[in-house]
Amino acid sequence: MMRALGYPRLISMENFHTPNFMLVSEVLLWLVKRYEPQTDIPGDVETEQDRVFFIKAVAQFMATKAHIKLNTKKLYQADGYAVKELLKVTSVLYRAMNTQGGERADLPEEDSSKFKFDLGSKIADLKAARQLASEITSKGAVLYDLLGKEVELREARTESIARPLEINEAEKVMKIAINSVMEEVQKTKDMLNSVALDEANFEAKIEKRKLELERSQKRLQTLQSVRPAFMDEYEKIEEQLQKQYSTYLEKFRNLTYMEQLLDDHRRTEQEMFEETANMLRLIQNRLKEEEQHLLKSGSNDDSDIDIQEDERSDSEGDLQIMRHRISTDALLQGRVGTRIMGSMQGGDTEEDEDSGDSEIDLDEDEEEEEEDDLEDDSMEISPGKSSLRARKPEPLEQSDNDF
Repeated sequence: MMRALGYPRLISMENFHTPNFMLVSEVLLWLVKRYEPQTDIPGDVETEQDRVFFIKAVAQFMATKAHIKLNTKKLYQADGYAVKELLKVTSVLYRAMNTQGGERADLPEEDSSKFKFDLGSKIADLKAARQLASEITSKGAVLYDLLGKEVELREARTESIARPLEINEAEKVMKIAINSVMEEVQKTKDMLNSVALDEANFEAKIEKRKLELERSQKRLQTLQSVRPAFMDEYEKIEEQLQKQYSTYLEKFRNLTYMEQLLDDHRRTEQEMFEETANMLRLIQNRLKEEEQHLLKSGSNDDSDIDIQEDERSDSEGDLQIMRHRISTDALLQGRVGTRIMGSMQGGDTEEDEDSGDSEIDLDEDEEEEEEDDLEDDSMEISPGKSSLRARKPEPLEQSDNDF
């Protein structure tokens, strides 16, 4: 629409994604000038007061001249909402230009670019045209009635022309006409005198209004020069607000960073728990395989000489299996309720040291080894301090007679 109206530059919606008050003021001033070239609206929009005065002046002009109500708040925002308000004025001018499309088609391009639309003069011409149309209608009706009476009036007119003119009657008619003209002249003089009185009254009112305007301007200047009473306190509070806001931002960033670290730590602990569970599952499977292997190897040996030794070895293998089961169950229970800290590599147990002893030593210290093994297999799992001892599988060699 702006291009059709002859605006000198291109306008896109991209120009109003961010507030652009300079472009909005330029478009408003151009539309006002296009609407009425003789209007006098200041185009200074450097300060905030100038911008507010400019928006109010444009809105008041459009409301009084074109009966278009503009939202001053949206115009002052100078964003996409201001475009809707600008379209109210632009659409009126665009429709008025389209109604005169036939006349504009005959004009050259230079004249179309210099087209000016004066709605005030057009309204006056419209009123005059309506009045003339009503007069033409009434005169036409009277003329039609008179033409219908032409037959009768023609006879009366011929009789009046044929009758001789009397001087006394003509003198009377002339006096009557002169008197009516004199009365009209007197009325006109009286009207001129009243116009002069009205002019004097208006001049006095104008002078009075000028004096009031000067007093208002002086009062405005004094009010602008006076500093508000609580301005100092307001500035101090504003500075404190800035400091509090910076502190708030710093704490918010720290809190976000700590939450992120906490999430990472929990994720790492979860991965460690999963790895520990997998390792325990592997150890449990390996112990089961060793148990099955011991049972199979124990059933294949039927020697009568090594019966006593087989029984001792079987009892010791059962003790080992029981120890591994107890340790595995304790680890699985501690993983659910508490955190177990430790390593999967354990030191040498007392069983590894006793594996090289002879049969005689095993028979003598059997009870002591059982007590030591039970003490070694017990694991401390507490909420305050948790530990995990991973045991190596005991060697199967416990005597000279190996399975």
